[in-house]
Amino acid sequence: MRIVGEAELPLHEGKAPPWLYSRMKALGREIIRTIVNEFGRREFLLRISDPYWFQSLGCVLGYDWHSSGVTTVLTAVIREVLDEEDLGIALCGGKGKRALETPDEIERKGEALSLGYQSIEELKRVSRLAAKVDNAAVQDGHTIYHHALLFTEDGEWAVIQQGMNVEKRTARRYHWISQNIRGFLMDPHYGVIAESREEVLNLAAGESEENRRASLDLIREGRSKLEGLIEEMRAGPLSPYLGVRYLKMPLRIDWKAVEVANQMDPRDYEELLLIRGIGPSLLRALSLVAEVIYDAPASRRDPARYSFAFGGKDGVPFPVRPKLMDRAVEVLRSGIIQSRLSDYEKREALLRLSGGSR
Repeated sequence: MRIVGEAELPLHEGKAPPWLYSRMKALGREIIRTIVNEFGRREFLLRISDPYWFQSLGCVLGYDWHSSGVTTVLTAVIREVLDEEDLGIALCGGKGKRALETPDEIERKGEALSLGYQSIEELKRVSRLAAKVDNAAVQDGHTIYHHALLFTEDGEWAVIQQGMNVEKRTARRYHWISQNIRGFLMDPHYGVIAESREEVLNLAAGESEENRRASLDLIREGRSKLEGLIEEMRAGPLSPYLGVRYLKMPLRIDWKAVEVANQMDPRDYEELLLIRGIGPSLLRALSLVAEVIYDAPASRRDPARYSFAFGGKDGVPFPVRPKLMDRAVEVLRSGIIQSRLSDYEKREALLRLSGGSR
């Protein structure tokens, strides 16, 4: 049997029925409370940032294992539990309109957890930057529609967000955590769960550093220089290659955003990402010019290689890590056993955990 931390997430419509949602919340409350009390807030963030563990928790609570809805429904359950329990953890954001309200919610809940002004502003920056990276810097055909930031009274954080590809009717879930992150543009994901790995434009990869640096220089050169280079590429001997796979030049470029960015003179690529109007098309155009004109290729490596949370039987992308797998299951099992659920509810939850971890 092949044991991997990978699952297909087809887009499903509709909502969890009230009878299921209420039971998910009741069981989720007991598991979350027990994990935080027994293992601490940091351990909870670490577990929730593991795509395999997150998926397993959804299964234990009784939701469809292969639905994109496991992300939105499970996140909503966690949000309500954390709002009602005094555990020193908050969850902000959610799906659609709620995601847009994340900054205001961070401020409100951050103050409730006695976080200082600088810590709250940094969490706002984390939220915006993580969303921008997965929506614009990692171009894998999926557009972010669900964004959630969890943070503790200690200032540690985790991000869970999901993108959709309407044409393929698939979803991708992106996991981030503050522990051990080297930078927002140095392979920042703790895990990405997806149906399959593909060739993408990955401007958040460590090996894209030269491409990012060249793109930033192009912004500093100004609109006229960039327009001239793009026209030269489209009209010259390189033009036959500009429509091939990921070397496709965008048809429309937001030149107003180029002018604004040039005036703001961002210090680094992170600052460039945070400028309003800097989107996927412009970043792709900059990356292509940097690659073709300045010989600074960007990475085409799909970060979804991390969707194998515990490794693959055949050693791809790395050998199975049984101790890590056992630890994840044990944390879930402990949360169920020590909860205040009835014996019947505990037995049913443990059966679902057994089936999911087998």
